[in-house]
Amino acid sequence: MPSTSFYQEPQAVSPFRPGVLVIATLTNPREKFWGAILFLSSEGLSLRGVDVASFDNLASQIKNGDPFTSGVVFFPMHRLERMELDLPEGNLLSLAQRFAEKTGQDPAPLLASEFLANSGHDAAGKAGGGK
Repeated sequence: MPSTSFYQEPQAVSPFRPGVLVIATLTNPREKFWGAILFLSSEGLSLRGVDVASFDNLASQIKNGDPFTSGVVFFPMHRLERMELDLPEGNLLSLAQRFAEKTGQDPAPLLASEFLANSGHDAAGKAGGGK
């Protein structure tokens, strides 16, 4: 039976981990970027996604079967004003939910799988099973 001691440290999991979809608000110039975190450190944020203003274009492109061309970008930490999880708010869908509705695809694996080691693919890019 697991211990329920109040003295044990809980295993905290960062909500801002690789593969999670976020909206990053940047300064100088001010812009908003939506995508999947590839890497986050004190130096900055690596993200694969698009400027929020281009979101609908990306969804239409994917829906039409066009090649996927979202960029991989690095934003130095001094440009990052705010980062929030891409979550629904009340009756408003998250951007990920809107993307899935428009394209029929889950955006997280589409954006992050080829860049993250634990994406369920082997080195050759083939879907793999467990260890």
